[in-house]
Amino acid sequence: MVGGKFMHLSSPSLESSPTFVDDMWFKYILSVISATIAEGATYPLDLIKTRLQIQGEIASSKGDAGSYRGMLKTAVGIVKEEGLIRLWQGITPAIYRHAIYTGVRFGAYEKMRENVFKKNPDGSYSLWKAAIGGMSAGALGQFMASPTDLVKVQIQMEGKRRLEGKPPRVKNAFHAFQQIMKQGGIRGLWKGWVPNVQRAALVNLGDLTTYDTAKRYILRNSQLKDTSLVHIMSSMCAGLVGAIMATPADVIKTRVMNQPTDERGRGLYYKSSIDCFLKTAQQEGFLAMYKGFFPAWIRMGPWSLCFWLSYEKIRKAMGTAAF
Repeated sequence: MVGGKFMHLSSPSLESSPTFVDDMWFKYILSVISATIAEGATYPLDLIKTRLQIQGEIASSKGDAGSYRGMLKTAVGIVKEEGLIRLWQGITPAIYRHAIYTGVRFGAYEKMRENVFKKNPDGSYSLWKAAIGGMSAGALGQFMASPTDLVKVQIQMEGKRRLEGKPPRVKNAFHAFQQIMKQGGIRGLWKGWVPNVQRAALVNLGDLTTYDTAKRYILRNSQLKDTSLVHIMSSMCAGLVGAIMATPADVIKTRVMNQPTDERGRGLYYKSSIDCFLKTAQQEGFLAMYKGFFPAWIRMGPWSLCFWLSYEKIRKAMGTAAF
């Protein structure tokens, strides 16, 4: 390794050929490592967000308007009622999810950017290309990872179910997979995949597209170099836009995936994502679509920051070209 880069110690013809550090499989691994770091650091905020998004549904079913709690009260309540470690309940399937979702979406986005849409002659990348690429890559990655997301949501709600006196549905990630397969078969693993994919497309429009566009804009229109400062600025933009774009779809996704199902795997509360949207807006008001926005924003901001800083630093250390 020389200057942080891997180099071939062979003939000039081999030195000029691509090395494994720029291969797709290697970038896939680097993206998953970075996502794991970001997930571990910010996961409690995801759990709090999920509880906030579900509580209106629980209150409506119980006819109790007084059970609503804000972000801080929800966090304190989880620690007091369930224990500190419960703030990381469901992190195992969350990491499984990123092993598929993040690796696929980043690989797909870079492939489309370099080989399908391609950069402009001056090296820039048009916004419309970035938007289509980001949404397509996010949708593909999330569709493939949807079963792990379903397991994560169900595990996150187990603590709440116990406090309400309800019997536990699942014991761990493996048991959750078994139960879902038992109730709905292979098809049941993709329960709620439509709002899930919709959310992922919007998240990546905010995350991948915004980060890539903001970073290139800053580098092109300022004297700043491709350093951590630019990564921080770009990731902050990505986190904010991602939260604004994705929260409504996230609320619908969470409710559809958390609802009980009949013997055929069909939801008992909502027939579809549109049905969930209409019922939620009618019963709780349109602003319920942004329930959990603050913790989502607070989480997506640090998540984007942790991820992009880690990803760019690891790529640089390993000799892989900057994103």
